Amino acid sequence: MSHYQKPPELYDGLRLHQNENTGGCSPRVIAALAQLRPDQIGFYPPYTAATAAVATYLGVSTDTITLLNGLDEGIMAVAVAYLRAEIGGPQLEAVVPEPAFEIFRFDTAVAGGKLVQVMPHEDFSFPLDEVLAAITPNTRVVFVTNPNNPTGADMPLEAIRTIAHRVPPGAIVFVDEAYAEFAGVSFIPQLDAFPNVVVGRTFSKAFGLAGLRIGCIVGAPQTMDAVRRGVPVYSVNVAAAVAVIAALEDLDHLNDYLRQVNESKALLYAACDRLGLAYVASHSNFVLVRAGDRTDALVKGAFAKGIYFRDRSTEPGCAGSLRIATGIVEHTHRAIAVMEEVLCAAR
Repeated sequence: MSHYQKPPELYDGLRLHQNENTGGCSPRVIAALAQLRPDQIGFYPPYTAATAAVATYLGVSTDTITLLNGLDEGIMAVAVAYLRAEIGGPQLEAVVPEPAFEIFRFDTAVAGGKLVQVMPHEDFSFPLDEVLAAITPNTRVVFVTNPNNPTGADMPLEAIRTIAHRVPPGAIVFVDEAYAEFAGVSFIPQLDAFPNVVVGRTFSKAFGLAGLRIGCIVGAPQTMDAVRRGVPVYSVNVAAAVAVIAALEDLDHLNDYLRQVNESKALLYAACDRLGLAYVASHSNFVLVRAGDRTDALVKGAFAKGIYFRDRSTEPGCAGSLRIATGIVEHTHRAIAVMEEVLCAAR
């Protein structure tokens, strides 16, 4: 039996545009938050227990982990640590295979780095040769995502190993694994052999903690030292630290959501086939639908009915595409019904 009763709807609409868990967090998280004492809220939070819980879940030692106020904070810390050029020195470069999380581009600019974009293959297979060709002596970060956002495509772990061997001394490979729970694949078990690789994880997506903002980065202690200097002190609040422990104690809740994600993807694939819409097979909790000239009608038509899809047409290689979160099965049925209604009305 599902842990979800009647899934809550947030913000006066069904949010299928941010890849959130619209069923919400484990009931254990709510119970843990309710038990917070006034003194815990009044004091700066300790992180020992939360770090230990995350380390156990990921199968690593605690000295390899830094907790974050959302994974975004870790990406900024990496950019600040590795892309700030010395006065009079060359501009340092970040290589970003596209399409990619837009924060990679923003944070590179904020840190003063030079963005080197690698354009995608038509089928969104990972462009390893092109990434290797983009690496120069000034490269300091290669940002990769597995599985990719917004396509949901996976990348071979061998590609990460190859890039790590090819970056210059002093550079790192940052692997964004925000959606790793859905793919069931992680580079983390290989980190001991690759001290120049840092992996980012979040508890926003699969665990339903997006509103509390907690993630982490994982890597060799000597590599993490530079990144940690870019993370503000006590940036993770006490509620998030308590919540992540409770969430990790309820893996049944997680597994039920993962089951619903897989069922929802199958439902959406079948609907796209019926409606004549192309899509990218996804290893995540969303599907990139390649609707062509019907994209705008789908996004606007669904919005008018209180369901939010994400138009990704401006991303490299994604013209005429929208992204739809596939999580709670009830929500996916509603999304499909609206898609059918909008497209039938447009005929």
